[in-house]
Amino acid sequence: MTTLRVALVGNPNCGKTALFNQLTGSRQKVANYAGVTVERKEGHLTTAAHHDVLVVDLPGAYSLAATSPDEAVTRDVILGRRADEPSPDLLVCVADATNLRLHLRFVLELLALGRPMVLALNMVDEAQRRGIHIDRAALQLALGIPVVETVAVRRGGAMALIKQLDLAVPPPQSHIATQDIHAQVRTLLQQTVSMPRVTDRRDEVIDRIVLHPVWGLVLLAAVLFLMFQAVFSWAAPLMDAIEATLQASGQALRHVLPEGALRSLLVDGVIAGAGSVLVFLPQIIILFLFILVLEQSGYLPRAAFLLDRIMMTAGLTGRSFIPLLSSFACAIPGVMATRTIQNPRDRLVTIMIAPLMTCSARLPVYALLIGAFIPQRSVLGLFNLQGLVLFMLYLAGILSALLVAAVLKKLRHDTSEHALLLELPSYRLPNVRDLALGLWERATIFLHRVGGIILSLTILLWFLSSYPAPPAGFSGAAIDYSMAGRIGHLLQVVFAPIGFNWQISIALIPGLAAREVAVSSLATVYAISGSDTAAAEQLVPILASQWSLATGLSLLAWYVFAPQCLSTLAVIRRETNSWRSTALCAGYLFALAYVASLVTYQVARVLW
Repeated sequence: MTTLRVALVGNPNCGKTALFNQLTGSRQKVANYAGVTVERKEGHLTTAAHHDVLVVDLPGAYSLAATSPDEAVTRDVILGRRADEPSPDLLVCVADATNLRLHLRFVLELLALGRPMVLALNMVDEAQRRGIHIDRAALQLALGIPVVETVAVRRGGAMALIKQLDLAVPPPQSHIATQDIHAQVRTLLQQTVSMPRVTDRRDEVIDRIVLHPVWGLVLLAAVLFLMFQAVFSWAAPLMDAIEATLQASGQALRHVLPEGALRSLLVDGVIAGAGSVLVFLPQIIILFLFILVLEQSGYLPRAAFLLDRIMMTAGLTGRSFIPLLSSFACAIPGVMATRTIQNPRDRLVTIMIAPLMTCSARLPVYALLIGAFIPQRSVLGLFNLQGLVLFMLYLAGILSALLVAAVLKKLRHDTSEHALLLELPSYRLPNVRDLALGLWERATIFLHRVGGIILSLTILLWFLSSYPAPPAGFSGAAIDYSMAGRIGHLLQVVFAPIGFNWQISIALIPGLAAREVAVSSLATVYAISGSDTAAAEQLVPILASQWSLATGLSLLAWYVFAPQCLSTLAVIRRETNSWRSTALCAGYLFALAYVASLVTYQVARVLW
């Protein structure tokens, strides 16, 4: 059976990805295009006529005259220029029915290619609510291609498109007079669209508050503050449940297995190590939930617009805000999201400061240290003190990123100003299905990391911490004689001025592969160096009793600035195509981390 290759294409914010999720559901996979770090999504669909359809979700683009790597990939796939990506059999151009004035320009540009094409008028329910009437038959006649209506966020909202995929679509037979593209758009709108208002009154009312120079910033701060409070408060019951399960599993294995290497591997290595990271899954899911809701609601571009003036003080524009906010989840997609920044200098600076945003991989480390050294009490009867500390750590990363950006601008003697041109989409209620798919995808990625690289490194560290076994008569702890113990004691010479003991020193090394591994490494080291009761659920009281407050605060300061995982540095290398920029990024982050920890540790020793 022949597979029909369909490419979904359209402007950003047209609901294209929601439509892709509607068409393919769980039958999709995510990868990168060969040679670039642009994300590639594809999925399968079987129509009522039993046709197999491969759907490719291309990056959003405003034009085939590419001004960013994302748009370049979309252009090359459509035109069949990529050797690793066959040319699509059919283009499905998705357009926002509430904003055809903008989206029709790209539709006409694609139409000029003469390729088989279908126009999907998405969000027609929203257009009808606003009183916008689109004469679909007239638009179809004028364009010379099939035009279907879709509501990507509603169950069954893509049925008209699916039925169209069963029909043969010939190359377009356009009846539009030859004129410039803007004039063609005006003609099409006059002939086919009745629009009572240019702007939705609801959006205007909300924007009076959201985009207000004072109240808008207050609202943004409140949203971010709520997000960090929720990470601790909402996740607690689920974390307790996971922790209880791990504790029961460890106790069960201790009773079933005889004392020896296998029991130590499973209890001290797997459960105490990888399990200590797994417990933070609820917090990471809550963080991603907030980011996805803000993105789908249409709030993120407004936050970027609102922060444009503040970003300008650091030599950037509000367009850098979205990549930096994405870096709160993970610096890798944050760095890749800079491809939408057209100015090369702004893009490079945004890449360089993206690792300073506190990614979700740091969250397990923060949660562990805050739980060990910051008391769980309320402030003013409203706020969680631990949540406040977490908010301050995130804020420290943001402020340091702006400071570094300003320094880089000054060092480059850059006095140029860059205007911000940004589309503000209509406000929308986030779709539960898309939220669920997004959270499932993020949870799966995290679990793969726990079951893959984190588990592997934990087992390796367990081996290094257990062997070689000490000889008979050795008076010290067995782990001190092991390879990990010897390495840790050597590294302690470097990290002693900032208050790190040898256990922390050894945990920093596997933490370079993935930030979360630092937690599992500490759990493994302390489990092996202590008794069988030193499992994952015991790590917080162990640290609280064996570390000083100055050491705990110093390690928190270290992770505010320390470089992200090696994968992030690899992506920076690919995005900048420069080893010099990558080395500069890693070097200044290590320097900031060491200095910040040194100052924090020495001051904390004096004060406490």
